[in-house]
Amino acid sequence: MNDPCTVVIGAEDFLPALKQRASSMNGSGELLAFSDAEPLRALETITKRKPALVALERLFAVTPRGVALINRIKADPTLRQSEIRVLEHNSDYSRVIPRPSAAPEPSLDQRGTRRAPRVRIADTVTVLVDAKLAALVDLSTVGAQVIVSEGLKPNQRADIAFNDAVARLKCEATVVWTSFEESDAGPRFRAGLDFVEPDAAALNAYAQRHKA
Repeated sequence: MNDPCTVVIGAEDFLPALKQRASSMNGSGELLAFSDAEPLRALETITKRKPALVALERLFAVTPRGVALINRIKADPTLRQSEIRVLEHNSDYSRVIPRPSAAPEPSLDQRGTRRAPRVRIADTVTVLVDAKLAALVDLSTVGAQVIVSEGLKPNQRADIAFNDAVARLKCEATVVWTSFEESDAGPRFRAGLDFVEPDAAALNAYAQRHKA
């Protein structure tokens, strides 16, 4: 059974605001705070206490340390009941980190709300993100997941071009989240995009043409 406590992790200057936000999400139980410079101490406490909620400040969550911590929690079967949530210290931004699933999941917006089914895209499909080549991982009528060689930043605006033999489609998007990862080809960045005024019909048709 999980401990009703909450673990908060972020830059030391952000911790007071993060603690206040996290306490409003999980009102019961103890609140334990760690700076982003001590992820190993935080992980030790998480593994031991099995908290109901683990809240990470967004800027920490997209760093290699933050990504590694999230992946470690998600991989631990004893922590299945621990909710992982990414927060902004100075806004109402909140995103739930989903658990791995064999079945496709709907895309998530920046508040963690499931808004539209997403389609897994074939491995060979690429798009242009600000005129730079990116691998398209999945696509919905409201957003997409891409892999790029250069980092994108949360809240950054980007122009996305979906071009194939049938149509040429462009739209603007906001970067909702990013994560760093290593691959056989070297470092890369995975990013979630939220479309601005998308052409839903055209995006859906593109997704159906290129689904895995």
